[in-house]
Amino acid sequence: MAIPEDIINEIKYRNDIETTISQYVNLKRRGKNLVGLCPFHSEKTPSFTVYPESASFYCFGCGAGGDVFSFTSLMENLDYIESIKLLAEKSGVALPQDGYDDSMQRLKNTVYDINRETARFFHNYLMSPDGKWALDYLTGRGLTVSTIKHFGLGAAPDSWDALINHLKSKGFTISDMLTANVIGKSQKGTYYDRFRKRVMFPIINIRGNVVAFSGRAMPGEDKAGGKYVNTADTPVYKKSANLFGINFAKNHCSEQIILVEGNMDVISLHQAGFPNTVAPLGTAFTSEQANLLARYTKEIVLTLDSDAAGQKAVKRASQMLENTGLSVMVVLIPDGKDPDEFIKKNGPERFRALLKGAVSDIEYKLLSAAGDIDINTDDGRLKYLAEAAAVIANEADIMTRDIYIGRLCDKYGVSRTALTAKVDELRRRNKRAEQKKEISDIIRPPLTKDDINPERRRSPKGTAAEETLLAVLLQHPDFYTEAKEKLPPDKMITSLNRRIYEIIIETLDSGRQLDISVFAQRLMPAEIGFLVSLQNGDKAGKNAKTVLKDCIEVILEEDIILNANNKAESSVDDWAKDLKNIIERKSKGN
Repeated sequence: MAIPEDIINEIKYRNDIETTISQYVNLKRRGKNLVGLCPFHSEKTPSFTVYPESASFYCFGCGAGGDVFSFTSLMENLDYIESIKLLAEKSGVALPQDGYDDSMQRLKNTVYDINRETARFFHNYLMSPDGKWALDYLTGRGLTVSTIKHFGLGAAPDSWDALINHLKSKGFTISDMLTANVIGKSQKGTYYDRFRKRVMFPIINIRGNVVAFSGRAMPGEDKAGGKYVNTADTPVYKKSANLFGINFAKNHCSEQIILVEGNMDVISLHQAGFPNTVAPLGTAFTSEQANLLARYTKEIVLTLDSDAAGQKAVKRASQMLENTGLSVMVVLIPDGKDPDEFIKKNGPERFRALLKGAVSDIEYKLLSAAGDIDINTDDGRLKYLAEAAAVIANEADIMTRDIYIGRLCDKYGVSRTALTAKVDELRRRNKRAEQKKEISDIIRPPLTKDDINPERRRSPKGTAAEETLLAVLLQHPDFYTEAKEKLPPDKMITSLNRRIYEIIIETLDSGRQLDISVFAQRLMPAEIGFLVSLQNGDKAGKNAKTVLKDCIEVILEEDIILNANNKAESSVDDWAKDLKNIIERKSKGN
């Protein structure tokens, strides 16, 4: 392993997996393990498990898994080496200055440098006489020059190669520019600036690095790519895991964060004195963004648009936010205006009053349930109460349910017993549906073994034996000498299992401990999750040594059969020889 094993172990010791993950996930003990809601996908029933004994985690819902470094890597959008460095820094462990491959980190640093230089190029152009068209647009939207500089706003020239030529002059290669996604490549093989005649919004991460850009076309112009062109995912950027404005908001949000829809909403609210405002980045709100917010605040105020799409977005976002344990409030902006429009027309104090009048998530849902229902008629009231009962039934806290049942009964003159019975009936129905879904997800998990190891279709029987063999060795590494003697790696049927088997042998041959960190730098994240599921599963059984011998026998038999099938001109003698080998091996009990 590139970083010395003793240093890896020291970092792990100082960053206990249970303690580290508890900073992000609300864990509850279940036997010797811990469970919680997965931070990497949206769920209501906990499928995320932490195994303190093996210092690992695995999600049965999405297949994510690994050790404390893998978890940090996924949560912080870092590569594995970066996560080691981060946890080492947090716990005061000194890393060697050389001796490990930091090529990915060098690439990320280059992309950061390109993004920083690109942001400077766009900003300088905006503030130059040539960029007056963009500056006039931004000041016309009510932004001050101070705010424009604070957010590092810029403009892209109406040119196909202005940025390319600028970055070339700074020593950057075309290849690195493509990796940073600031330029594109045409079908003819020529290169061009991705952003042309657009107002540019640099996207800055928690650590203050420029990671991406969002370019807005000028109003009334029919630009290729639509109103907005955004950076695609790169080695330093994943749009579903970042939020616009979070770099500033993180310093002003201990009690509350305001979540809005667009970049201009964020900038307008910051300028108006609400620096705790953020927005998603050209995508629907994600569970990763919800978990990011949960690190910095206790309460989220949703101010998404009040149209049908906005209401749907509120419902989706509120569920994800509640799954992280955050309190959710909703602001109803009059006349369907967005925050930017409302602030311009009514000023900061009126918006502050709207914030004070924010309703709880359940109150918002009860208000929305009325929709177009005419509650002045008996039929309308019954229809609304049925919708309202469904909203209350989704509320986990019994006291909250009791309060809102009481309010509805008082307001509409219905029996408390009847409405409570309706809510309880819906809760039972919801619970049955959740249990059914939970069973369905276990039977058909989102990420199947075939997705991770497509070659398993070649020989399901042989691949199952390989997986069991690997599980045995992960749980009983002292059995590896027997496996190594009887099963050469080239007899493994699938390349993924062969790679894992080779890493096990190589690691144990060198006298090192068989730890997940050994695999993490050589396998993909999904493959690491698969490995953890084997390590913590029950495939090995109680009589692991016998299971190991049986697995070796099955793998060797399947290898002979597959090879025989692959020999287009296999003779009768070849078949007889192969069958004889199988029979002899069985008779010897090997």
